[in-house]
Amino acid sequence: METEKIVAAYFQHVPVEVFEKAKQIKVLITDIDGVLTDGGIIYDNAGMEFKKYNVKDGLIVQHLKKAGFLVGAITGRASQVVENRCEELRFDFHYHGVKDKHKKLNELLETMELTLEEVAYLGDDLIDLPVLTKVGLSIAPADALPYVCAAVDYVSPFVGGDGVFREAADLLLHAKGQLIPLIEQFAKKEA
Repeated sequence: METEKIVAAYFQHVPVEVFEKAKQIKVLITDIDGVLTDGGIIYDNAGMEFKKYNVKDGLIVQHLKKAGFLVGAITGRASQVVENRCEELRFDFHYHGVKDKHKKLNELLETMELTLEEVAYLGDDLIDLPVLTKVGLSIAPADALPYVCAAVDYVSPFVGGDGVFREAADLLLHAKGQLIPLIEQFAKKEA
């Protein structure tokens, strides 16, 4: 089938071990700056903050949730723009201004009764390393710092703010056998 060939080509660069780890995942947690955005922050003369997000990254959140995944964010910066985006995407949880992400993750997992092996985390910088080195599946964008890339299970060919979150989400859905049916469901919808 054509969809299967397209998806196989999409993921041909992903190691088998990454797919095996992805099968255990129940929650996808992401950093924001440098992952959902390109890491840039724009301020106007009035001090208003602006960020650019990729709608492809955002679109997949609802499908992850329908598939039974929890989706959330732990970010080091406190920003109303980021809070607004997390709310718009209907993340299950989002924490802002967190300086000790590992501690926050452990608190969260205790509350949710999940293990580290059931967590996929996307991060790109020093503050993410304590989480990236502990979770079941760690992913970095292509433009993450070299020492972050060296510490993760998988480095996406996509950069921050330009599809890394989407690829991670698609990978999780595919590992659980849910991506191809989702694509085919949309391909069959009538105009």
